[in-house]
Amino acid sequence: MRPLEEKEIRSSFVNCSKGEAGRIRMPPGLSGQAVPWDDLDFLGWTDPGAPQRALLVVPGDAMPGDDTPGGRGLTGLVLRRPNAVKAAAGRSSMCRICLTDHASSGVALFVAPLAGPAGRRGNTVGEYLCADLACSLYLRGKRQPRMRLVRREETLSLPERIERAMRNLTAFTTRVVAG
Repeated sequence: MRPLEEKEIRSSFVNCSKGEAGRIRMPPGLSGQAVPWDDLDFLGWTDPGAPQRALLVVPGDAMPGDDTPGGRGLTGLVLRRPNAVKAAAGRSSMCRICLTDHASSGVALFVAPLAGPAGRRGNTVGEYLCADLACSLYLRGKRQPRMRLVRREETLSLPERIERAMRNLTAFTTRVVAG
């Protein structure tokens, strides 16, 4: 993923008001070298000032209803992480984006208000994602799940796994944008 500027991140959000987008805290180290841009397929972080709020910025093609020539380019989503539920010991869960197996605490349900009138009426859609939103790093082996689980043997190459993850993420993003 190419490095992003704060202004383009804030303008990418589709499921919140401009005022809300202006109050979002950017990820730590955004302007420095703390963000591993070369290893990211999308940008995901938890708002440091509001730990129940998470944010995703996804690069991509034109989204439904987008009449911008050449597509939107970036789609930002505001997500809510429901209060943590105590994980059952020995249980595992799988991220629906990158398909990484985690101990159950390593995957969380993230809920996104739909864009437009449906979202203003309180309608949402949810998905189970890596709790730290580091799917790109798990795919590349740069981060490992906390608990050693029996790993499923993947027959896909890294580029194929990345493409699958982005297809899964785009499907979720499309559901939010379509409202």
